[in-house]
Amino acid sequence: MVAEHVELALFEQSLGNREGLHQPFGDRVADAAEKTAGSVLFDVRVDGDICVQRMAGIGYGETGTAIIVMEKSGQLRCASINGDTARLVAELAAWDASPLSEQARGDHRGTAIILLARLRGSGHFAPFPAG
Repeated sequence: MVAEHVELALFEQSLGNREGLHQPFGDRVADAAEKTAGSVLFDVRVDGDICVQRMAGIGYGETGTAIIVMEKSGQLRCASINGDTARLVAELAAWDASPLSEQARGDHRGTAIILLARLRGSGHFAPFPAG
């Protein structure tokens, strides 16, 4: 249910876009979090993936977490996740919350790729659309 609320907020944003201009990914994620009473846990680049260029997490306390990805085409997709990925989400959130000097020393890319792979393994964000 969490993902559906976030998708609705993102859809509302697209209706408000003028002349096809979109807000930056981070702004759209923050707006969706605010509109759905969540908090942005992380917002990271996903280097080296064939389809996805950015990924963010919005937390909803005990309700769960929504993951938003921005495909290379610019399309945003969203999914709710379960507890199996909680450690990966926590690692990305800790990296995102750390000072820039620590972010430069740490590497989030491996964690982001593993999280994306687990999400794909559970049926979310297939690398190529079916059909």
